[in-house]
Amino acid sequence: MSIVLFLITLVLMLIGAPIAVSLGLGAASALFFVGNMNLLIVPQRMFGAMDSFPLMAIPFFILAGNLMAVGGISRRLIDFASTLVGRMHGGLTIVSILAGIFFAAISGSGAAATAALGTILIPSMVKKGYNREFSASVQACSGAIGIVIPPSIPLVLYGISGNVSIGDLFLGGFGPGILIGIALIIVGYVISRKEGYGKEEPATPKEILSAFKDSLWGLLMPVIILGGIYGSIFTPTEAAVVAVVYGYIVGSFVYRELTWKKLQESLASSVITTAIIMFIIGCAALFALVLTREQIPQDIAVWLLGISRNPLVILAIVNVFLLLVGMVMETAAAIIILTPILVPIIMALGIDPVHFGVLMIVNLGIGLVTPPVGINLYVAANIAGTRMDLIIKRLWPFLLAMIVVLIIITYIPQITLWPLEMIKSF
Repeated sequence: MSIVLFLITLVLMLIGAPIAVSLGLGAASALFFVGNMNLLIVPQRMFGAMDSFPLMAIPFFILAGNLMAVGGISRRLIDFASTLVGRMHGGLTIVSILAGIFFAAISGSGAAATAALGTILIPSMVKKGYNREFSASVQACSGAIGIVIPPSIPLVLYGISGNVSIGDLFLGGFGPGILIGIALIIVGYVISRKEGYGKEEPATPKEILSAFKDSLWGLLMPVIILGGIYGSIFTPTEAAVVAVVYGYIVGSFVYRELTWKKLQESLASSVITTAIIMFIIGCAALFALVLTREQIPQDIAVWLLGISRNPLVILAIVNVFLLLVGMVMETAAAIIILTPILVPIIMALGIDPVHFGVLMIVNLGIGLVTPPVGINLYVAANIAGTRMDLIIKRLWPFLLAMIVVLIIITYIPQITLWPLEMIKSF
């Protein structure tokens, strides 16, 4: 059955079928032609995978991000970042990365962050004399931070698939996400200074204070979400609903930029994005069913543990594997399929599942800016009006910086786990 599964899935992917369709049809074909099973199990399994209360966090976080993007919060976050560093050498490069960090705490999606911020920042950078492809590569990489810093949709998926606390994962994502941001800022600053990008008079303290006050509502959102979760006020799923209400109130009554038309567009966009993610989850769950029936996870575990029982060696192997997966597979599908396979292995070796979950998301985040699938690259290229192959030429220093950070957080788990240890110590 596994031969049929992989063969049909691979053929469909090679002829250009979407990843989700390839996974679903490959699994259904294996179940029908080899497993001799009634195909009623296909919709049952797909619906069962989507029928989950924690998964309700996904559409609400998506909607919250859309509401805040059109409600004026993203623009104000950019303005605040710009007053801090926007007028130094390569200032807009740093603004793009800082805005990616700020907006990550709103959208939870790499592509959403790239699109929302890129439409504002890429034209601004080009107008200020920055290279078009460089601007697009900066925005694509800063958007990848969006799936590491909470609230992160991929972290929610990992938590559900691996039975790991979503609140703990949210806390664990802060350290690595900020470290990636710092690494990108250093690389961007060095390149910008070398190529002579941007240098203006710094903002006055009055301008910085004014921008901070204006963006305060957006900066408060992660505090409200994580404070509510760890204050036992609401669950992560309920936190997503709170984020929607908060975004609506701020956009409509504080900034007064969320019009009825923008609300309709946000709802429609959120429905489409949610439907795509849920379809991927359903098809990936069907694919995972066949893997489980064929005991492929157990075979992989035996093979990995046969290579070494040293956690450091296994983590290195898994990192390479996940980097390759991120290059060719959509993030949600990779999480749903691989989490049940890999979590038992890493737990058997004494590796913290929260630490591993963040590592997994960082790996797949790098995949967002790695060809051939790299969705952030496509989004940035479309906004910049340039070719993806030209962006890739300017991408390598940033990509290398992200991989260096990945290695650091792999072997220094305290970067991920220190917030949890601090909270548990109280």
